[in-house]
Amino acid sequence: MERPMPSGTQKTDELLKIMQGQPVIPVLKIDRLADAVPLAHALARGGLPAVEITLRTPVALDAIRAVAADVPEAVVGAGTILNPEQFEEAVSAGARFIVSPGTTPSLIDAAASSPVPLLPGAITPGELMAAAERGYSLLKFFPAEQAGGAAFLKSLASPFAGIRFCPTGGIGAGNAADYLSLPNVICVGGSWVAPDGLVAEGKWDEIEALAAAAAKLQR
Repeated sequence: MERPMPSGTQKTDELLKIMQGQPVIPVLKIDRLADAVPLAHALARGGLPAVEITLRTPVALDAIRAVAADVPEAVVGAGTILNPEQFEEAVSAGARFIVSPGTTPSLIDAAASSPVPLLPGAITPGELMAAAERGYSLLKFFPAEQAGGAAFLKSLASPFAGIRFCPTGGIGAGNAADYLSLPNVICVGGSWVAPDGLVAEGKWDEIEALAAAAAKLQR
């Protein structure tokens, strides 16, 4: 007898297109709305069109709207989504994927009724099992370095062979390759490609160069 798909099954095809398209997903905290569009343009020129704008500032939703409207080459996602209300706000703003640091039943339910895919977070074996029970096989691993880093992720590969990760948190140019070399890591997330100082000074060419270097990382 064929088993029914779990309620809230993840939209993996949509997420895979995004995550397989580039080794690094820039994780952005937009403090000034005016920076959002030129920053997204610079990252896309460097080869990183998919970006995650975190809901950590008052202008985050407006930044998502601006990038969605004015940077057609970008694939803008929303990060730090903690509840269904934020999920819906981000989708209404134009987010094409949603990222959460954790996994809750209410977020899974919100994603089930939306065409926009969710990348929820999980760290412990119990959290991974709970996510898998709801049909989720692509997960965020946060905070990666603080939770045990690449060595811990490597140890999860055997017991959780069907799960792949996008680790974020403490990842930079110096250790991204350690994560990307793991068979259960599909991409990494990080803010090092768009440092606050360069964004504040509008040094888009330098950010483009950082993005280009990150886009060349091997998986």
